Amino acid sequence: MPSPPLRPPLQARADARLASRIARSAAAPEGAQLRTGDFAAWLAERGRANEFRVDRIPFARLEGWSFDGRTGNLAHRSGRFFTVEGLHVTEEGPPYGDGPYADWHQPVIRQPEVGILGILLKEFDGVPHFLMQAKMEPGNPNLLQLSPTVQATRSNYTGAHAGAQVKYLDHFVGPRRGRVIADVLQSEHGSWFYRKSNRNMIVEATGEVPLLDDFCWLTLGQIGELLHRDNVVNMDSRTVLSCLPATPPSTPPHSDAAATHALLGDTELLSWITGERARHAVRAECVPLAGLPSWKRGESAIEREDGRYFRVVAVSVRAGNREVTGWTQPLIEPVGQGVTAFLTRTFAGVPHVLVHARVEGGFLDTVELGPTVQYTPDNYAHLDARDRPRFLDTVLRAPADRVRYEAVHAEEGGRFLGAESRYLIVDADETEAPQDPPPGYAWVTPAQLTSLVRHGHYVNVQGRTLLACLNASAAKAR
Repeated sequence: MPSPPLRPPLQARADARLASRIARSAAAPEGAQLRTGDFAAWLAERGRANEFRVDRIPFARLEGWSFDGRTGNLAHRSGRFFTVEGLHVTEEGPPYGDGPYADWHQPVIRQPEVGILGILLKEFDGVPHFLMQAKMEPGNPNLLQLSPTVQATRSNYTGAHAGAQVKYLDHFVGPRRGRVIADVLQSEHGSWFYRKSNRNMIVEATGEVPLLDDFCWLTLGQIGELLHRDNVVNMDSRTVLSCLPATPPSTPPHSDAAATHALLGDTELLSWITGERARHAVRAECVPLAGLPSWKRGESAIEREDGRYFRVVAVSVRAGNREVTGWTQPLIEPVGQGVTAFLTRTFAGVPHVLVHARVEGGFLDTVELGPTVQYTPDNYAHLDARDRPRFLDTVLRAPADRVRYEAVHAEEGGRFLGAESRYLIVDADETEAPQDPPPGYAWVTPAQLTSLVRHGHYVNVQGRTLLACLNASAAKAR
């Protein structure tokens, strides 16, 4: 692999110190303020301390939302927040097993504003801790999950909702902002959002930080343990944590082993990604929601005529600890539980994961690296074996002793209702996942993925979740 670019010695030493501090936090199974064994009781108590309720409603009961008489698009009267529109996607490049459909229509969420997902870091007793929030989102299966310190759209933090100010926001923007550890624009779900990005930030606090209700300080080791529990750590936390400049102990950043034995060198990997983007000619354009082919609108749902993939629904929400305590809104509700997985193998003593260069209609740059498998099996049950997604059956049939990590995690609860995926990391062999993979797939090391995540729009949100889980699995093992 080509030598990494030269860095000033002071910066190199600072990076090494930061990596050491993050590793110290990952190795700490208990925190200075809240024991891991007490977390479930703390979260339950926060749930009892606030009123939470979500009810499905017909579209006619949406307050401030309406369908445009000409386009049929669903929008808020303020012109803020987001709209639900139609999307027409055409892929003109060679399919290479990416799926049987090269042309489709669907509803999509269009939210051009960039939100902030930020986690505050502070040392206690020499160990970095992360400030996490027990936050209610209407689409969460269990409503209350562990979110970043700040999780706010631009409409939220600029006051478009006329609610209370976002807590701790001044640590991430403005003159009081602390030391930046990570700050990168990352994509949201490309299958349900149109070109949506959020600012993923980790900031080290300067000075004292008051601990408010619904917040707690946890070590990275504690968060790693919680990532092994179903529906505890929300999607926004997982994507921010993936941006940490840390890797599992077996493949430390820029280690000789990782540099020498990665199947693709860094330059080769970047060239492969560029090639994947170049070979896919994708045209995605927003179109009117009214009259969308293969979709129908009823009183309470917009759904496909065959009932597959997802539907658009409406809900009424009560949440006592949110900036606004009551509102109504549309949500996307997937049909069925997803399966999202990395196949993993070790080459020359270095672990690799098999990534897929995924085309999703809402991506800003055509292709991002995703997991080996990212599908809802029920959507493909009707297809012949040759048309089913690659590697899906390998994951579904994996014996228990091959599964290195497994947990059910919800997707973004502010826009998606009950959207759950079974996240897995599964050991494979040469017959199941060859060293020379099919077109559209590549073996990369966790260290390489970590490096790519430090830059925007290389790794999709499901891949970033699995990277956070991969690191959590390594932390738990040691």
